[in-house]
Amino acid sequence: MDGIVRAWVDGWVVSRGASPPLAEPWGYTIDVGTSEHVTRHVLDAVNDGVEERTVRKVAGAVTGAGVWLKVFDDPAKVGGWLGEGWWIGPEPGYLMSAPLSAAEPLAAPDGYRVRVWTRGGVTRVMLAAPDGSWAARGQIAPTGSTAVVDQVETSPAHRRRGLGAFVMRTLAQEAVTQGAEKGVLAGTPDGRALYEALGWRVEAPLTNAKYVGAAGQRP
Repeated sequence: MDGIVRAWVDGWVVSRGASPPLAEPWGYTIDVGTSEHVTRHVLDAVNDGVEERTVRKVAGAVTGAGVWLKVFDDPAKVGGWLGEGWWIGPEPGYLMSAPLSAAEPLAAPDGYRVRVWTRGGVTRVMLAAPDGSWAARGQIAPTGSTAVVDQVETSPAHRRRGLGAFVMRTLAQEAVTQGAEKGVLAGTPDGRALYEALGWRVEAPLTNAKYVGAAGQRP
């Protein structure tokens, strides 16, 4: 798993238009620039490589609301290392990876319109329903031999129709044509089942934490 965190960071900043990552002794700092997501700190360690003293040091240095901390370890453990003022996401995330391979061109699901475009290093896939409404989407940011899948969503009204799988396979094909060989993503519990069915595997759990200040206000 050497380099998987850096691969995710590099692709994520391209996908979201965030600042280039600033290397720290413990990982990376990224400026995002919104009121609810000013900056994020990402620890460059996974699973047993995550050290309590490092998490406490990084978290303890945060004083401004809107700063996020990403730690690739179990939230039940990491949460106990954070001090007052930290909100912990109620669901764990997952750092996942998969080899990418080209396949036969995919046919659009019956009745749906597909649009694929690339801009600013990010390739996006959108599916519109027969009535023209939004049905599903996703995007991928290749950065050399790796590519980060991001913001894969399906409208509740169009779930269980294979749209998520279509989006994922289309993104993989697009990334392969741009030279990517391995995919990386940070998934949710709901998304994990889809990704695993497509051959992705969990590399580490992910703790999402946000500093909300001593008053303890929630996002």
